[in-house]
Amino acid sequence: MNQEEFGRRTNYSASLVSAVEVGTRPLDRPYAKRADEVLETGGMFEELLRTAEALRQPAWFLPYLEAERNARQLRCYQPTLVPGLLQTERYARAVIRTDAALTEAGVERRLANRMARQTVLEQDDPPQLIAVIDEVVLRRVDEELKDVLVEQVHHLMALATRPNISVHLVPTGVGMHIGLTGPFILARGADGDWVGNLETQLGGVLVDKDGDLSDLLSRWETVRNEALSGRQSIERMKDVVKPWI
Repeated sequence: MNQEEFGRRTNYSASLVSAVEVGTRPLDRPYAKRADEVLETGGMFEELLRTAEALRQPAWFLPYLEAERNARQLRCYQPTLVPGLLQTERYARAVIRTDAALTEAGVERRLANRMARQTVLEQDDPPQLIAVIDEVVLRRVDEELKDVLVEQVHHLMALATRPNISVHLVPTGVGMHIGLTGPFILARGADGDWVGNLETQLGGVLVDKDGDLSDLLSRWETVRNEALSGRQSIERMKDVVKPWI
């Protein structure tokens, strides 16, 4: 159904439909309700909107967030930062504060959301998390943030001892590889289906098409094969922080 047809059925103009789709007009409750009726979703859009409002998460992130909360396995790769699910509060705040457009209140709201996401790893039956991080991420430090990064690396080492969490470093000696094109995370549900999320400067892109997921899973295997074992990664992390202590 194109924008004109959808607009005709929902009694909205095609230009307004386009504005909602590209994000220049917020998705409000009347629009979500009418979309549910026309597409016969059983109230899915209204429910997602309510969840977004309750969690104060951006609407584009909700479909992936739902998959993450119900995942049995998570695989994430990060070439530039410690993954959000593994960040300490101080590290996360430092990362969020790099966005000069955010007020202090905005920083704290985003920080609260990020910390809330991590509860998925604290539940009674948590998913398996396999994280691959470029070693250079842990060496990106200045004098001002040295204590923050030391705490973060120790936190990673502690998490890596949990039976459901594995942390693997891609050593600095590895040159160009496919993972350098950008970070991503994959979530596998109880039914075995995968959902992915690509992180961008402006938010994220949900990946749920079979072909795209197949490509992303293949890339995951490539970057995972470049990484050290879990035990080797912990030893490397000890070496990283040793000069700072």
